[in-house]
Amino acid sequence: MEEVFTYVTEDMVTGDVVQKYPEAAIALIECGMGCVSCPASAGETLRDAAMVHGLEPEEVIEYVNKRMTEMGVAPEGIQFNWQ
Repeated sequence: MEEVFTYVTEDMVTGDVVQKYPEAAIALIECGMGCVSCPASAGETLRDAAMVHGLEPEEVIEYVNKRMTEMGVAPEGIQFNWQ
């Protein structure tokens, strides 16, 4: 089983996540959360945003973390050496 890194948690603010990890916007849009540029994203947690869109927060978080791992995004504190 491939290791999946934890980039985001459901208590993180959506706007902060997208600012820190721009790649997360792709994964969120793929989930059906087009709110990544919405003004509400500045203060809404990923959990709240998922619920507004009728999605299960745990599934969204799992998907975003999996997609970002697949994209090769380095989690905070880890540097990949792609030589």
